[in-house]
Amino acid sequence: MRKIVLCCCIAVALSGLTGCAQRLTDFTIISSKNIDLSRGADFSRGERVVGEDTVAIVVFPLGVPNAKEAMDDAIEKVPGCVGLLDGVLESEFFSFVFGYAKYRVKGTCLMDRQLVAKK
Repeated sequence: MRKIVLCCCIAVALSGLTGCAQRLTDFTIISSKNIDLSRGADFSRGERVVGEDTVAIVVFPLGVPNAKEAMDDAIEKVPGCVGLLDGVLESEFFSFVFGYAKYRVKGTCLMDRQLVAKK
């Protein structure tokens, strides 16, 4: 009987140590900034960037992660970047009393040469 109880306790503890990561969507182009597409010929590809928005979990989540904040984080990492090309939006979650929930955006910067020249 003690072995059965011990096995059940271990199974419950291990199932509580769960985490999950999943790819939510792929995108060709995405931005949360205003883009003057009439000047599209002036745009170029930049480097690959990653942006994240994370909230802590202490028994319960202390907020809700926001995909727009993750996108803004990625775009604002590179001066002159106005959007992201060929990217991925992912969600990740881990919790066992303490943990986190996050959105991650990965993409190639869409660079506006005029903005780069100003900085």
